[in-house]
Amino acid sequence: MGSDRTLTAIKLEANRRTVLGKQTRRLRREGILPAVLYGSEFGSFPIELDRRSASRLLARVSRSTLIDLEVGDQRHTVLVREIQRDPLRGRLLHVDFLKVRMDVRIRAEVPIELVGQAPAALIAGGVLVTGVDAIEVESLPSDLPDRITVDLESLANIDDSITVADLFVGEGVRILTEANELVARVIYEAEEIIPEAVVVTEAVEGVAEVAEGAEVVAPEVAAAAEGEEEEEEEDERR
Repeated sequence: MGSDRTLTAIKLEANRRTVLGKQTRRLRREGILPAVLYGSEFGSFPIELDRRSASRLLARVSRSTLIDLEVGDQRHTVLVREIQRDPLRGRLLHVDFLKVRMDVRIRAEVPIELVGQAPAALIAGGVLVTGVDAIEVESLPSDLPDRITVDLESLANIDDSITVADLFVGEGVRILTEANELVARVIYEAEEIIPEAVVVTEAVEGVAEVAEGAEVVAPEVAAAAEGEEEEEEEDERR
């Protein structure tokens, strides 16, 4: 179990953005991704990126990956702080970047990557159960790991587990997530049957509690409507 750091700089080009508010919809139709750069030195200012190239790069970085963001002739070392996506299509709608100072400790969320296979899960009745998929850490930006790699080979017996306390994140990095939080564990399959039955029962009861004559909205329709409302609210704020 160890931490991985990016050895080569990841670069992303951007330009200052003058189109704001609801007009950003036009930018998206033209293949441009609206974004905002935040920093303690300058507050914030709007920027824009090529959506295709930005989508490819952001698909392979985490919230703890340092990025060299070039805005015109200025270069900023940044972290991705928030990504907004279309709830139906999954395409990028907006990104927030945070400029960091290399001499100031910051907090960031680092994803956990499970690798290998748990031997105990190959035993008859053995089932792998996973817990947290990311942890919060504090360190200097240069010490931030991109991800924490966890080898499942150590789970040799039923009831073996890996917790946050077992993770190695490297020198200079302090874990803020509770040490007893579960990362992975192997249990007997029978232990999962009761919770699953309870979930199914609750779902059925939830349907039964819908008031007679009430209008039922399909989940995909509700999600689409909610996505449009959130996008309009974000556009108005920008």
